Amino acid sequence: MNQPDEAPWVVFANFLSDLAVDLDEGQALAQWALQAPRKAWLLRAGDVLVSPVPLSGEFRRYVSGLTGVPVERAPVIEVPPAGSVPLAQAVRRAGLLGEVRAHAGRPGTALLPTAMDASALAFARDLGISVHPYATVDDAAAALPATMLLNTKAGFRHAAAQVGMRLPDGRVCRRPEVEEAVDQLLQQHERVVVKPDRSAGGHGLRFLSRKDLPRRGTPLGLEPVGGAHGLWVVEECLPVAESVSIQLENTVAGTRALFSGAMRVERGSFTGYVSPLPPSCAHVADELAQWGQGLGRHLAGHGYLGPFGLDALVTEDGVAYASESNVRRTATTTPHAMVTRLAGVSGVSGPAWAVSKRRTAHPLGFEAAVDRLRAHGIAFDPAHGEGVVLYADAPADGRSWRYAVIAGEPGDVGEQEAVLARAMGFDGP
Repeated sequence: MNQPDEAPWVVFANFLSDLAVDLDEGQALAQWALQAPRKAWLLRAGDVLVSPVPLSGEFRRYVSGLTGVPVERAPVIEVPPAGSVPLAQAVRRAGLLGEVRAHAGRPGTALLPTAMDASALAFARDLGISVHPYATVDDAAAALPATMLLNTKAGFRHAAAQVGMRLPDGRVCRRPEVEEAVDQLLQQHERVVVKPDRSAGGHGLRFLSRKDLPRRGTPLGLEPVGGAHGLWVVEECLPVAESVSIQLENTVAGTRALFSGAMRVERGSFTGYVSPLPPSCAHVADELAQWGQGLGRHLAGHGYLGPFGLDALVTEDGVAYASESNVRRTATTTPHAMVTRLAGVSGVSGPAWAVSKRRTAHPLGFEAAVDRLRAHGIAFDPAHGEGVVLYADAPADGRSWRYAVIAGEPGDVGEQEAVLARAMGFDGP
């Protein structure tokens, strides 16, 4: 990735996609789409970004200054909001298809979607280009059924059992059967987690204990995800010490691991990530890698190429249980590409890094935030391949900042985050 001799990309930030959740979950998708500016870190000279949200001029100049790619050599096409519709449809509604096509005319151009869904494939056909990393759109289309299935909780449990992963005790059921499944599992376990089949980022999860159950016959009040008869997964709620993941990719040469780390999670929702795995859970690295390779072979058997992730839970007694797969570009895929790209300029290999989101006590503009990093000596330094990067533009509220810390050693990540908290005036710990 990011090699200068590669063919051009149309970087397609289609966060509004039915790959991970239903398009009816428009509010959640719109919130995820606010992270689209981070895709600017993938751009090389000759690439174009199609974004569902605007990118500020300050942020684009900041990215250009660190990647060395002039702003004018990596244009951004901003697509006006069109409601809960796929990004390709929003492009057409806005009359921007011709502009995108003009940028896609160079030989070998490929679409690089955030989510490889049916809409993205149809968009690539309209443009007359392939879908990275597939040779043809037809090859990508052949892999789409497995891609869709492995982004569901039920599909993952079935595949994981075939591969030989350790799974929490659980049931796959239709919505009307959820209450019975909850009752059955609570007879054996202290707590359960109820998951919509199609969910990401913790959206729609319910954690229940016996005391949380309403009296029999009273609905559980599940989120309206998946419709009246959609699939749900009910699992034992493990005593979790760490949430971990391994990110891999399938190429024509086979499956290779890219990185692993620990997720920062609040009530089942992803809030950040640190890599490599910290000492408290480093012992599960080999098992994670083994499971990831098995999943990669399973996906390859269905024609899938590209990135995917495997999430797992490490219990208080140190045992890992697989929890879900994400067969798409995840919240860590692009930040990792940014980290390796920026650190690689200085020759730093395999850096330690973390991404997270924290709130400042008072609103800040983008340039003011960068000035604070510089004043405290923690702004990313290309000469040393270390420092803090504000990787997702200024937040709309001026307070909810996403950042990446890049360091030569794992212990330095925490030190930089402590300085960052003082520099930015973050609320709370």
